[in-house]
Amino acid sequence: MIRSLYADRRVMMMGALSSALVAAVAGLEANSRVTLCIAAAFVVVGVARNLDMLAFERTALADDDVVEAIRWERRATWGAAAIAALYGFWMAYSFLFVNTPFSEMASLSVTVSVLVGVAGRNFAIDRLVTIQVLLMSIPMAVGMLFDGALHTAMLSIVLIAFFVSLRRVSANIRAILIKAVHARVDASRLAAELDTALETMQHGLCMLDENGMVAVTNDWADLLFSRFGGGEWQGRPFVIMVSAAAARGTIPQRPARQLLQLIEKGEGGKVVLRLAGDRHFEVTVSSRQQRTVLLFEDISERVKAEDRINFMAHYDALTGLPNRAYFAEQMQADLERRRRSAKPGAAMLMIIDVDDFKHVNDTMGHLAGDRVLVEIAQRLTSVLGSDTLVARLGGDEYIVYRGGRVTQEDTVTLPRAILEAFKRPFSVMEEVFYVNVSIGVVLSADPADLPDELMTRADLALYKAKANGKQQVQVFHEEMDTDYRYRQRLKTDLKQALAEGGLSLVYQPIVDLATRKVVSCEALARWHHPELGSIPPSLFVPIAEETGMVSEISRWVLASAAAECRNWPDGISVSVNISARDFRNADVAAMVNAALETSGLEPGRLELEVTETALIEEREAATSILSRLAAQGIGIALDDFGTGYSSLSYLHALPFTKLKIDRSFVMDITSNPRSLKLLSNVAQLGKDINLKVTAEGVETEAQLALISKHTRIDQIQGYLFGVPLPRREIAELIARMARTVPLAPATRKRG
Repeated sequence: MIRSLYADRRVMMMGALSSALVAAVAGLEANSRVTLCIAAAFVVVGVARNLDMLAFERTALADDDVVEAIRWERRATWGAAAIAALYGFWMAYSFLFVNTPFSEMASLSVTVSVLVGVAGRNFAIDRLVTIQVLLMSIPMAVGMLFDGALHTAMLSIVLIAFFVSLRRVSANIRAILIKAVHARVDASRLAAELDTALETMQHGLCMLDENGMVAVTNDWADLLFSRFGGGEWQGRPFVIMVSAAAARGTIPQRPARQLLQLIEKGEGGKVVLRLAGDRHFEVTVSSRQQRTVLLFEDISERVKAEDRINFMAHYDALTGLPNRAYFAEQMQADLERRRRSAKPGAAMLMIIDVDDFKHVNDTMGHLAGDRVLVEIAQRLTSVLGSDTLVARLGGDEYIVYRGGRVTQEDTVTLPRAILEAFKRPFSVMEEVFYVNVSIGVVLSADPADLPDELMTRADLALYKAKANGKQQVQVFHEEMDTDYRYRQRLKTDLKQALAEGGLSLVYQPIVDLATRKVVSCEALARWHHPELGSIPPSLFVPIAEETGMVSEISRWVLASAAAECRNWPDGISVSVNISARDFRNADVAAMVNAALETSGLEPGRLELEVTETALIEEREAATSILSRLAAQGIGIALDDFGTGYSSLSYLHALPFTKLKIDRSFVMDITSNPRSLKLLSNVAQLGKDINLKVTAEGVETEAQLALISKHTRIDQIQGYLFGVPLPRREIAELIARMARTVPLAPATRKRG
């Protein structure tokens, strides 16, 4: 549009010189020096504009150089405004001062013709047209209006409408130009975009004309067709080229037929071509107005991803064994075959659980644990063979199924072979160690057995194997099912008992060895079932932990024990056991603080007992929580010391205030000097790190005498001083023992 202002330089110069000549003739005719000066000014302005146009022609103005275009537009506007001002001044001067007919006619005719030219040449820039029209028309109208003649005044009014129409004409021409330019730009842009899209798209594109000839292809399509063979495809019949490629074997026969059928019928659809090198292409066919477009998309990675997803849906990513869902599907299918068979035979299911696998992860890291799981899978498949289905249930559990000719003897020989395979040590990350497993086995001779039933029975057998001491094999028998149903009932009834307040608390005294006075009591939960009688804690506590109810029990025990301790004399504390499940699922700190706040008990009179099992399973959580509680003055006791791993790192890292030695250390000290020595050394260990030491399970005076004489144990807990008692009786025992005369200090061993 800026270039249009500088077009026709010669025409512009001829117009300026012609105007100068007419003005000169008019000036001579009227003997007007001013008019002659105007003629000279036309020449000067015309020459200046000509030079400006020459300069523009020598400039390489880019289409998108907006800043430079604006500069040239301003220069063109100044030149156009100068020439327009001359025409306007000439008109006004001729009508107001010269007043000769020729001068008036000459200035009017030349100026009007120039105005028409302005509309036709400078229409591209609205501002420039407006400036020129105003600079010529306003002086013209003023000169004619005040000429003194009525006809010229009337003519000036008519010319004003003419001037306005000239601007409208210019605007219309400009709109047509802009529309044409935009259309051309859009067409060029669309053509460029289409070309770019064809060349840059990551898919092959091919268009067939109404005769089935290959009319358009992009580079990707050409590359793909070169793999099909047959030379140049463009301009050749697509059907013949595909048929030839199928005959050569570069395209599979069946997908090639499907592709040609879609093209022949003029229907849309998709066909997948599998080529050499395990490459997959999805061909999308679209037909319209007797033309067909084929889009070739490389879906090789997608096919690989789908295969991977399919594998992950059926197999364990770590071990490569079938996962639980796929195993159940295959076992279900085999059981269905057994039901339809005239001679179904027996089937066997085994669940294999790694003993204490969490200890492997905790001590060696999860990476080593994963490698152990992989090697376990390899050992199982190697021992059991290809006729047995082995899968990973999840975590450290594996499951084994064998159908067909299974005998009772197999329930002995196969588990024995598995245990034998685990007698070899594992060597992982330069560490050599042993891993043991427990196995639950169920034999099914009834084709009507369902997979879930077999899983439940095998799981019950595994639970029994674990209870028998681990590294065991247990075959399912019907009594286990009875036990299972009994446990299921207890789960339901325990939940109801918790909701209805069916549990109670008893307290076992903890006695100071030197003073023979009660210094603390351990709070223990009891459950008396209305129909089944007393349910031992060894039965209902594991059920509570299994179902997640143990945290609710712990919360109730804390609140009740803290409230009861407030009724005891000052200096006597209460101990409450905290489960590993509490650290995992409950906010132990919140439970403890709520119990203290509600009861008003001083923090120093509450003691929490945790086992090594809780520390092993939830070490990080336990360390953080116990450290905060110890900072409040709450006592922390390590319970049942000696029954777990007895790791001294726990004693060093955690804020314990008491060490409770398990009853197994006390049982035979009266008959076995070695046991007494061991008890003494364990007690000495606790004292060396400034812990209170309590011995559990003291039941006889002889045991008490040996402990008093040969160890540095501080406190005693056991039936010798009292069985767990209800709240009223424990209060009486505390009062009665407060009056007991202490044993002479000389009988205590000093160390």
